[in-house]
Amino acid sequence: MHKILIDVTRLLDRRMQGRLPTGVDRVSLEYVRHFGERSAALVRFSGQWIELNRKSSERIFDALLSPMGCYNSLIRRAVTRAFPYSVGQRFSTPRYLFNTGHSGLEKPQYTHRLTRSKLKPLFFVHDLIPLTHPEYCRPGESERHKIRINTMLGLGHGVIANSTATLDELTAYAHANSLPVPPAVVALLASARLPVAVTDSPLDTPYFVMLGTIEPRKNHWLVLQLWRQLIERFGDAAPRLLIIGQRGWECENVVDLLERCEVFKDFVIECPVCSDIELASWLQHSQALLFPSFTEGYGMPLVEALALGVPVIASDLPVFREIAGDIPEYINPLDGKRWGDLIIEYAQKDSQARLKQCQRMSGFLAPTWDKHFDQVEALMERLSFVGD
Repeated sequence: MHKILIDVTRLLDRRMQGRLPTGVDRVSLEYVRHFGERSAALVRFSGQWIELNRKSSERIFDALLSPMGCYNSLIRRAVTRAFPYSVGQRFSTPRYLFNTGHSGLEKPQYTHRLTRSKLKPLFFVHDLIPLTHPEYCRPGESERHKIRINTMLGLGHGVIANSTATLDELTAYAHANSLPVPPAVVALLASARLPVAVTDSPLDTPYFVMLGTIEPRKNHWLVLQLWRQLIERFGDAAPRLLIIGQRGWECENVVDLLERCEVFKDFVIECPVCSDIELASWLQHSQALLFPSFTEGYGMPLVEALALGVPVIASDLPVFREIAGDIPEYINPLDGKRWGDLIIEYAQKDSQARLKQCQRMSGFLAPTWDKHFDQVEALMERLSFVGD
């Protein structure tokens, strides 16, 4: 029996729906990559917790890491075979259980199942944004996330946080609500495994990149208003803006601008689907990554940009300073004038501000997955239990 279970329910569900991986999914996939050889896959389906055998787990893990055409039928066969043997399973042997995507933690049956088992859950906490900034989330998400966080704190054998900023928020929430804080570790996230771009610039004019799901807290609206002003001021000489990311929720005002603003034609490019090689090319040849978010749990695009040697203009958030120190240009996310001034400056071929940031970047040490999992493995050693 394998000593580790990885809950892959969220990954399987999203992949079967044909949805692209989010930042949360990319983290979960790295856990599959690192722990897969010594783990079994856990799938929650039809009210049951289904543990796949080693052979089926290997196939599922391989399919997640290297998508194949027959993916959906593979999943159905594996779950169907394991289902009869999983009904009523109590998980009575102490084992680690990784839940790295917040998945299912708001459901009463998740808590009920864990309390009846001897599983030792290790939870990855990505952020507390629905609790600290509910105005940027879907209606009802704050209450659901509160249950998830309470489950992590109440039942977690250990907690992995993506940043000190996130762990500080988690600890503050726990103290404010008289809840325990399980043993925890901060393990920074590495960037996606982007290839080195070897192609020429995809555009023959200066451009900037915004990377991430289009949603209110990402502050696309401010940047689009600035771009309208740049186009009106500079005409054809205005820099271009590339928006990479899927459309999210409650972003109708941004979508209206993208779809109906004639001024943006030929100046603002929306790219909802982007391969890793395309992403690397777009980033590497850009003037800078723009990251004007109101709040973030981490900031993977920031790491990806700096790892490629690309300057960053970002909101002044504690987590960004934790990751990147004094390398980026930091601005209040509401300071439209300063954002506009820096975009104009960085668009210049001989920009001194851009040159100075590139020089500061020489000291950047990008987080790595090896260092991340060193921290996780150390936590697991510290939490060793009978039967491990």
